[in-house]
Amino acid sequence: MLLGVSQIIDRPGESLSFSASVDLSDLRYSNCYPVSEPVVATGTVRNTAGVLVMRGNLRTTIHGVCDRCAADYDSDVEMPIDVVLVQELSNEENEDEWVFPLEADSADLDDIVRTVFVLNFDSKLLCGPDCKGICCRCGKNLNDGPCDCQKEPDPRFAALKQLLDS
Repeated sequence: MLLGVSQIIDRPGESLSFSASVDLSDLRYSNCYPVSEPVVATGTVRNTAGVLVMRGNLRTTIHGVCDRCAADYDSDVEMPIDVVLVQELSNEENEDEWVFPLEADSADLDDIVRTVFVLNFDSKLLCGPDCKGICCRCGKNLNDGPCDCQKEPDPRFAALKQLLDS
């Protein structure tokens, strides 16, 4: 989807609102496709002293499998959009991932939303920030309560245990 910005390109102080829904269901993360619902992007593009600055946010629901406890979960996420739109890239070798070129006075919202989403996406999918994971011995989900496994003594104290046993 293209967002035409020709009406504000030469008019400092002017702004343009946008709202778009982008399908990122083909986005693969690890072994799953966590975005099955559209990503809704809203915000404004403002001409600030000749520089086009796009600000807003992305909203969607993540359907994932927790990397710690392996439980399925759904989570509403919101990510900020804060990018710069330019008519041409000055130095493509040192390209900034937050700067996007215009295509014939239009911004490619699909590309911007996809890039912002991927760069802001957490490196681990977690059902919650306090997820306790699973027991490494019995496999019980520790978020449901403690398991019945006996703790193994620290092997560094084995010599002391032998002294206590004798």
